[in-house]
Amino acid sequence: MNRFLGILAVIVTLIVPRAGCAEALLIIANRSVDASVELRLADVASIYLLRLTVWPGGLHIVPVNREATSDARKKFTASVLKQGNASLTAYWNAMHFKGKRPPVIQESERAMLAFVQKVPGAVGYITASTHPTNVLVLGTIP
Repeated sequence: MNRFLGILAVIVTLIVPRAGCAEALLIIANRSVDASVELRLADVASIYLLRLTVWPGGLHIVPVNREATSDARKKFTASVLKQGNASLTAYWNAMHFKGKRPPVIQESERAMLAFVQKVPGAVGYITASTHPTNVLVLGTIP
């Protein structure tokens, strides 16, 4: 019986994905954005912190986030914004008094993709396993 449980534990370990092996993210944008735009991670952070608000050519940037509890949002925040939730909360509280609102939030991969497809200037992120249809892929976060 113990041998059976040991073998079962090994099988489960091999099949169940590990939390530390987070999936890559794709930075996506509405097709109204100039396809030749090259974004560095620092540029993406500037967009999401509302320091960069206009695409080359003058189109307003509409950043879109996933909900705070999503794994994609956690990975994005750690990899791109390099801040914790407490510092981001303080940042957005300060921005609120300057009349600026945080990025729009979408509750699922499908909602994120649909929003970015429909809203000119929109930029967001989806997991690499989500098929990015009718959007530009501007970069990857490994």
